[in-house]
Amino acid sequence: MTSESGEATAVLLTPDEMGLADRRTIEGGVPGIILMERAGQAVARTASDQVSAGARVLVLCGPGNNGGDGFIAARCLNMSGYSVSLYLLKPPETLKGDALEAFERMNSDMRGSISYLSTGDRLSDGFLEDLRSADLVVDALFGAGLDRPLSGPVLDLVGRINQSGVPVVAVDLPSGLSGATGEVLGDAIKSRATVTFFRKKPGHLLFPGRSLCGPTNVADIGIDPETLKDIGPKTFENGPGLWLDAWPMPSAGGHKYSRGHAVVFSGPMSATGAARLSAGAALSAGAGLVTLASPPDAMMVNACHLTAVLLKKIGDGDAIRDFLADARLNALLVGPGFGVGAHTREVVAELLNAGRALVLDADALTSFAVDPGTLFNQTNKAPVPVVLTPHEGEFSRLFPDITGDRLERARQAATLSGTIIVLKGPDTVIASPDGRAAINSNAPPWLATAGSGDVLAGVVTGLLAQGVPAFEAACQAVWLHGEAGSRAGPGLIAEDLGPALRPAIAALVDKRRGMAS
Repeated sequence: MTSESGEATAVLLTPDEMGLADRRTIEGGVPGIILMERAGQAVARTASDQVSAGARVLVLCGPGNNGGDGFIAARCLNMSGYSVSLYLLKPPETLKGDALEAFERMNSDMRGSISYLSTGDRLSDGFLEDLRSADLVVDALFGAGLDRPLSGPVLDLVGRINQSGVPVVAVDLPSGLSGATGEVLGDAIKSRATVTFFRKKPGHLLFPGRSLCGPTNVADIGIDPETLKDIGPKTFENGPGLWLDAWPMPSAGGHKYSRGHAVVFSGPMSATGAARLSAGAALSAGAGLVTLASPPDAMMVNACHLTAVLLKKIGDGDAIRDFLADARLNALLVGPGFGVGAHTREVVAELLNAGRALVLDADALTSFAVDPGTLFNQTNKAPVPVVLTPHEGEFSRLFPDITGDRLERARQAATLSGTIIVLKGPDTVIASPDGRAAINSNAPPWLATAGSGDVLAGVVTGLLAQGVPAFEAACQAVWLHGEAGSRAGPGLIAEDLGPALRPAIAALVDKRRGMAS
């Protein structure tokens, strides 16, 4: 799938959706063994990149198609001069279909020297001895199809491999990981590299899965991308292909008012910094104008710190309504440093009634922990896009009854609240009530610093002010936030992110121009 600009959209497929893609391809006339051959050859290429010529490689094969990929990889490595030892989880007579054919395609000397990973309820001594002298392990045991926790000898096997320090190349996914959620099922192999096919799965990006996969190579095995139209996936890896077309490039005839006017509501005198970070980020993100709406007691401290951001003294109630009578104020943010309590709940209700795109962050979320249903009643009735940006703690307070993996929880929360959910973390998930969801993968660890989330909320608001649709605005903001964090580098503080947005946005402008030429 590609956007109108030609930028590739990174679709993620669940294990079930990937199975459907395989079946549709086979039904279309491509034999399954051909797909398996291509998959196994891709694994062999990746494995050979990890070790020197003639290295000793252990290939561990399960009873399903993942094992079939392993048989082909073993054959290819053996033919290339590597010292290959093949270990099976189950006897060959249990194999069927393409996996059986892949086994039979191995030369007779390899088929005749099969060893087994376990004898009875314990790992075989032969495998443990071979593991000590191995240069590489190819894990073709389970892949993404695993749906229950590992147990018995296989559970022991995972621990032994991880303790051995022998590098691992995983086929599809490291054994023990859920392809749908990235969760560890009992225990999981930690791989140096992973080879998957056609498209990544959510488990490659969601933690802890991402930390166990190593670099993930997506191999082309001949599945036509048109197959995706039949599947209709709604999960994506966040990136420009998802939202670049929705981002309006400034035109030569434009002016600051045509780029939108964002408003950030400041907290009291002792807590103004968070809102200023947000306001500056909204301006850096491209909003034509940004106003910091300040309570009277905070005017002086805010005025001492602001230059390009406008400042407006705003009280409560009627003052907010009078201020928002200006229809040019088209995107609002409240929450950073605003304070927790009834006053915040009243302001949120006022802003929801104002009919402007709205971002609720930090204190605006925590203020409804005592009665989240009231907030959801309001957001579901809102005639404009609403974006909520909780971290895990805020999410658990606001959605205490929602359980499951991060992707599923974000989706449920979006449906319940009728809002775009940005569930922040190292694997931030952005979810829409229409079922779409994106997993972000470009955030560096040094973004975990005070004020970073305030900057993110400001970027979302700045993009909403420019007319970017809410889901795309949230996705673009999260991606830009991660890109800015990488450009600012180790040791960054939140104030570094605003300036770092400039080269990140410039790179997007160059990309759009390059695609248009």
